[in-house]
Amino acid sequence: MTGGTLLAVIMLTSAIVAGGLVGLAISFRNLPDVRVLRNYIPSETSYFYDINGKVLASIHGEANREVIPLNRISPELKRAVLAIEDSHFYSHNGINISSVGRASIVNWQRGAVAEGGSTLTMQLVKNIFLTQQRRFSRKVAEAVLAIRLEQILSKDQILEMYLNQVYWGHNTYGVETAAQSYFGKSAADLNLAEAAMMAGIIQAPQNYSPFVSMKTAKQRQETVLNRMRSLGWITAEEDEKARETKITLGKVRSFQRSSMPFVTNTAAQELEREYGLEAVQKGGLRVQTTVDSRMQQIAEETVAKWHKTIRSQGVRADQMALVSVDPRTQFIKALVGGVDYQKSEFNRATQARRQPGSSFKPFVYYTAFASGKFTPNSVINDTPVSYRIPGGIWTPKNYDDSFNGPMPVRRSLEVSRNIPAVKLGSAVGLNKVVETCRILGINSPMEPVPSLPLGAIGVTPLEMASAYATIANYGWQSKPTIIARVTDSSGNVILDNSPKPQLVLEPWAAATLTDVMKGVITSGTGTAAQIGRPAAGKTGTTSSERDIWFVGFVPQLATAVWVGNDNYQPVGKGATGGVFVAPIWRSFMSQALKNTPVENFRPPSQFDRPK
Repeated sequence: MTGGTLLAVIMLTSAIVAGGLVGLAISFRNLPDVRVLRNYIPSETSYFYDINGKVLASIHGEANREVIPLNRISPELKRAVLAIEDSHFYSHNGINISSVGRASIVNWQRGAVAEGGSTLTMQLVKNIFLTQQRRFSRKVAEAVLAIRLEQILSKDQILEMYLNQVYWGHNTYGVETAAQSYFGKSAADLNLAEAAMMAGIIQAPQNYSPFVSMKTAKQRQETVLNRMRSLGWITAEEDEKARETKITLGKVRSFQRSSMPFVTNTAAQELEREYGLEAVQKGGLRVQTTVDSRMQQIAEETVAKWHKTIRSQGVRADQMALVSVDPRTQFIKALVGGVDYQKSEFNRATQARRQPGSSFKPFVYYTAFASGKFTPNSVINDTPVSYRIPGGIWTPKNYDDSFNGPMPVRRSLEVSRNIPAVKLGSAVGLNKVVETCRILGINSPMEPVPSLPLGAIGVTPLEMASAYATIANYGWQSKPTIIARVTDSSGNVILDNSPKPQLVLEPWAAATLTDVMKGVITSGTGTAAQIGRPAAGKTGTTSSERDIWFVGFVPQLATAVWVGNDNYQPVGKGATGGVFVAPIWRSFMSQALKNTPVENFRPPSQFDRPK
């Protein structure tokens, strides 16, 4: 080759290299800015607990992860991962020239990217920023980003981020969640045998998982141990002991089902409305619900048992819902939205708006007492009456089509007479009744029509339980909730739902109504609800027996029970809340209150009567 030719080749090669470098430089300007990782927070699994701290469920999106600091990770696991993935991690600046060189030769020989040569830092930036497609340009981008990342984060910061980010199989991300899944223990407690097995999984979780093949996982474990021994990071004795250590597997937790799905789904929906779906699935929230697991279990068993019982008694009802609320806090203590969650996830406790029938009447009677114009001893006529309404004349009837003539207001509610309730509503003003309902948190559409006092609107069992709870607490009300407290994974408080009670009802009227409703249970339509302690409540049966209810309370707990069909078909002629639902309420309350002291209601005489 002549000097001129050699010069031309050199110039041409230089131009190609220069052009390639310019092209790379231009493309690298579009690479992500690694500085964002200073504040990077990987997605985390959110956990739900009952009021006493018992785990109910975990919820996550595509990544089931719990982030932990580096000092909470077993030293054996850190060494095992570095040994098999990047033994020169603490000495390189983001790329390992010898590994890259070896990989480049293999890739050149095969004509494709077959061997990685990636450092742990390169793997991290690939997982966070880049696609998984194997291309030379991506490998170069990995190297550039890795060098940049090493300039802004310390080695320990990078290792911590990697161990919390890496995928370990079975939709499990991060070292803590993987340790809990594979071995049923925290990452801090892993021994050398477990650490070597876990480190070996990273390269191909779908193949090396012990849940897939313990034999293959053990072979991979030996590979990691061999590497650690060759590096001088473990002794021959440690190597031999690890190989002989029996591995006890945990269980796959990636798609863990909730032990109480109606509770956790209700809590998740409440959080989604406040913070959005992504925060729930990826925010690593720690959600303390208000629910008592013991009480919830009783509620679920009560619904399942009594559904079978009333069906055997001829009640043609496919569904049931039960909600219990603490009147002092408005914390939901138990919530069952249907007979069988596995067959129907629809939550009738919070989403089904059904007519409450006569269980609506207490709101009318409260309004009458709060007006100052009526007392329990006031006389009202249970006699025929008609009202002009759009389209004609409406004539209300009592359930048995009879009339009792003049009777005390107290007795008219105890035995659930319809005509006295309609007349009371008309006397105090139906707009006032609507106002009472709104104050109590009943948000369904309702019109001030003459039939309103008979419950011709849609309400949810939760709305009813919460409304009765406010009456039980003499008019003091907090916002009803199923969430007591929410923190992030570091313990920082995000939401604190500590009760903030406000007086929203007239206390004398609420206490007077409670006193009257005690009579419903002692000598009225709800005698089947007697539980051997002071209690107040009301039966509810709609026209054509489409919905039957019992809602009642003691000072410490208010519970609503609804029975009916999703398709609004009648449950059976003569099926009433007093006969069939009051016993369900009694069964639940008797068990739920077993360890709760008996408490009397405060008498109306302790409050000033409104003028």
